[in-house]
Amino acid sequence: MVKQCRSTLLIFTTMLYFSTIALGNDARGGFRAFYFVQQWLGSYCNQKGTNCCYPPTGKPRADFTINGLWPYYNDGSFPYNCGGGNFDVGLIKPIEGSLQKTWPSFTCPQIGRKFWVHEWNKHGTCTKSFLGELAYFKAAINLKSKVDILQTLAKAGIRPNNGFYPLKSIKKAIVRGVGFRPWVVCNTNAQGHSQIWLVSHCVDATGLRLVNCPFIPKGRGSCANHIQFPA
Repeated sequence: MVKQCRSTLLIFTTMLYFSTIALGNDARGGFRAFYFVQQWLGSYCNQKGTNCCYPPTGKPRADFTINGLWPYYNDGSFPYNCGGGNFDVGLIKPIEGSLQKTWPSFTCPQIGRKFWVHEWNKHGTCTKSFLGELAYFKAAINLKSKVDILQTLAKAGIRPNNGFYPLKSIKKAIVRGVGFRPWVVCNTNAQGHSQIWLVSHCVDATGLRLVNCPFIPKGRGSCANHIQFPA
């Protein structure tokens, strides 16, 4: 999933550059909050040229899964690869079952623990001084239980049936169900259709509480007016 993470980071970094808002000082050296990012793996795996594999635990149930918990700073910068936080697989052993369900990777060969190591090294290390490895992953699992995108969309009649839905309707449904405006990012499938891929919310510096996110740009972003929700 390295290719996925790199492309996603490029989208976020570009958009953040043009939408930076000054938020004042923070006691943690400029750290402000997190992006909690979920993805629809069907939209990642059906891209042209993308090679996906089932994780070691087998095919999971259809759901939005965690893509990452990414820190950002007061000035809108997007830190990563901060170093100094060696991944200890023993720390996450008690929650590995939950991670397999909520934070799987389908990208060959970076499946299973390899993706968690990648996410910790790239993103978690930037907040390791106050949110250690276990707390970092627990925070993501906890947020997943609070932000059920699939159920929220289903209540609005929006289902993964290869149908096309208005982007505005998708955003309204998520706001109604979650209480906070999302940033929806789309990609393109092999047939050239714009489809829902990432749904992001902002979280406070503790990694526990959803907050309004001033860095999410208004407008469509990378999505068409009507986007596909692949099965």
